Amino acid sequence: MLRFIAKKLAYGLLVLVGVVVLVFFLFQGFGDPARLVMGQGGDARTEQNIRKELYLDQPKWKQFLLYLNDVSPVCIHTKKEISDKGLRGFFIGGDTKLGLKIPYLRKSYQSKQEVSTVLMQALPGTIMLAFSAMLLAIVIGIPLGVLAAVRKGSWMDQSAIFSSILGISAPSFFMGIIIAYLFGFVWSNWTGLHISGSWYDVDDYTGERRYTLQNLILPAITLGIRPLAIITQLTRSAMLDVLNQDFIRTARAKGLSQRAVVWKHALRNALNPVITAVTGWFAELLAGAFFVEYIFGWQGIGLVTVDALEKLDYPVVMGAVLVAACFFILINLLADILYGLVDPRVRIH
Repeated sequence: MLRFIAKKLAYGLLVLVGVVVLVFFLFQGFGDPARLVMGQGGDARTEQNIRKELYLDQPKWKQFLLYLNDVSPVCIHTKKEISDKGLRGFFIGGDTKLGLKIPYLRKSYQSKQEVSTVLMQALPGTIMLAFSAMLLAIVIGIPLGVLAAVRKGSWMDQSAIFSSILGISAPSFFMGIIIAYLFGFVWSNWTGLHISGSWYDVDDYTGERRYTLQNLILPAITLGIRPLAIITQLTRSAMLDVLNQDFIRTARAKGLSQRAVVWKHALRNALNPVITAVTGWFAELLAGAFFVEYIFGWQGIGLVTVDALEKLDYPVVMGAVLVAACFFILINLLADILYGLVDPRVRIH
């Protein structure tokens, strides 16, 4: 198992290096970072100092190596760089040190805050939204798919198929607008919900945060519709395949109840494609539900990234992409491990 995890992590690191290369060169040539940092004012000397601080006076290949050195956990930095950038980690050596550090994603052009600080402030909102949406999809989707398979051809089966096709076909941004308008505006007197809002409000006078989960309902439902539809379809298809296998007939011949056959034996052997869907969608939701967070004004990585794109704040956008890539790699690794734990036919050597 440890060898398997190490191998998967090595593949993940290669993917992450590829993402770093893509992200760095993708955002080259869009605007002048020095101008974005100092705004409309500033003289030539100020611009020259900023360009030196951002390594814009260096060749492109050297800029890339310096960026890679910043975002990599293993790095080489001088004492001055460690102090100026506020790097946190373990360093050894003289004036030039070899270190193991928390990746440095540089600073925002607009707020001058560290990108990692900006993203970590938004991350709890995205995790909360993604977890709620996926929990809704799992709790409803798996039982609905099982019931549709067990009662194949019935009205319940036909309704599940129709609803899942409708849910898969409907784009999240479209459903978000409809749900926000109906439940947050037209019927708000009955639902008590608002068209926009985050998981906390800031008092205008005291600056104190007031936490509320009421605003989570509409974005979670909107974000959970498509994974709910896909999980329902996959569970139904996998269950129909498993229910026709020999071990199910053997279990029934032994006199096991229908509930034990379906929920204990059949479902466990039908969960592999469902795990793939759940982990894949959860990684995507964690990566940032851009449209949903933007429509509902939900404070998360998606909303932060959209705002950064509007302001051409590229370090924040680049950092968000790297965080999203890390989520995909880690959750896909978790999915591979879960295969061996859930399905007895799968063994990891």
